[in-house]
Amino acid sequence: MKPLSNIGRQFLSRRGFLTNAATGLGSIALLDLLSQDRLLAAQPAIDPARPFAPRESHFPGKAKRVVVIFCAGAVSQLETWDYKPELIKLDGQPLKDGPAVTFQGPAGNLARPQYKFRQRGETGKWVSDMIPHLAELTDDIAFIHSLTSNSNTHGPAENFLSTGTPLDGFPSLGSWASYALGSENQDLPAYVAIPDPRGVPQNGSNNWGPGFLPAAFQGTPLSSKEPIRHLRPPIVSSDEDHATRSLLQRMNARHMDQHPADNKLAARIASYELAARMQLSVPEITALDSEPAHVLKSYGADDESNPIRAAFARNCILARRLIESGVRFVQLFNGAYASGGELNWDGHNKLKEQYDKHAAILDQPTAALIKDMKSRGLLEDTLVVWCTEFGRMPFFQKGAKGRDHNPDGFTCWMTGAGVKPGVSHGVTDELGQKAVQDVHPLYDFNATILHLLGLDHERLTFEHNGIQRRLTNVEGHVIREILA
Repeated sequence: MKPLSNIGRQFLSRRGFLTNAATGLGSIALLDLLSQDRLLAAQPAIDPARPFAPRESHFPGKAKRVVVIFCAGAVSQLETWDYKPELIKLDGQPLKDGPAVTFQGPAGNLARPQYKFRQRGETGKWVSDMIPHLAELTDDIAFIHSLTSNSNTHGPAENFLSTGTPLDGFPSLGSWASYALGSENQDLPAYVAIPDPRGVPQNGSNNWGPGFLPAAFQGTPLSSKEPIRHLRPPIVSSDEDHATRSLLQRMNARHMDQHPADNKLAARIASYELAARMQLSVPEITALDSEPAHVLKSYGADDESNPIRAAFARNCILARRLIESGVRFVQLFNGAYASGGELNWDGHNKLKEQYDKHAAILDQPTAALIKDMKSRGLLEDTLVVWCTEFGRMPFFQKGAKGRDHNPDGFTCWMTGAGVKPGVSHGVTDELGQKAVQDVHPLYDFNATILHLLGLDHERLTFEHNGIQRRLTNVEGHVIREILA
């Protein structure tokens, strides 16, 4: 018989027993009170053999699924959503007490919006002619005009928007969502990232990476142009592949019976089994030619005059089909890697010329996606988010016809499940340079998305290197003014 430990000896003592009983009951009561006040971290219980099984949210959420439309390159708020008449009056004048030098060099004079603004819908919201199709939807949108980033460099700013930190190696928003909630479809990935037809954004897969979360929760890159790679062996027939998978399934099941506590093995088997199911589900979900002709036309997917717009339109249709099939989180990218603004929204030198091209690609397909989802009833439980990593300055760069980076005040928006329609929240100064009212760092933006999914951003944590990490770091507040 082993000797009693010190703790065991305490329980043999009447005084020790009563002391431990009293403190134990008090601890139970404290835990209950903390739980009621939602002050406890709540890591989801995940079965390694079924990592994507649906899981309960912290509280009933209005949204079950999310589509994020990420415009890479930093779209100018002054050419799109944030109307500044004062900027029109002061066009061509130097900014009094303004910075002499900004991110990419000397500052030039103030420059009016490069597109005309008009009042739209019943709300009378001023929106640019650059995006006429999206402008029609303003009565359904909640705009946040006072967002700020903590970086003015594209890569770190993309990280901050996607992962809550400018550093590499942290989990993306979609990874947090699929980690917390799983998925309603076990035959498709819980989280899909759809790159732009022109390429991936500057920080690439870090925008949909799992960071320190289990690798199962990374986003799966998939587009109408490039289906999932290596899904089917190129030299193996379907019958041979099916027979091989059946044999492996029996062998794996036998091995699991012998090693029931091997969670890594269970997770690996689950990954392989999902890949096998995807061999059937992915070709079906990407068969966009099965869509009616009028749907393809409404998105612009049949536009032979603009192949990039047609390809982006097909990505938008794919996003709708994924959401319709129960995929938890879809990240749809518009714009690719840094290219002097030719392939994304980074308009330093020829903003008007480049934005004419980019807007033609973005506008009709994105508006059609929202209209299509609304007509199918999908917006009742799906949140749609439009975002970009930061904004642009109210003046042109010296010697150029474009605007420099501005992380101090810019616009993103949401529509769909749980969002108050037709509202504009937050204000930038009279020139659109800096957020001055209801200022919200991007932590607040991400906290609001999680809230609409029924997730408390302070409770959704994962222990990494001894620290309880979360998407919003130690910050973040839900923007309740835009909630329905």
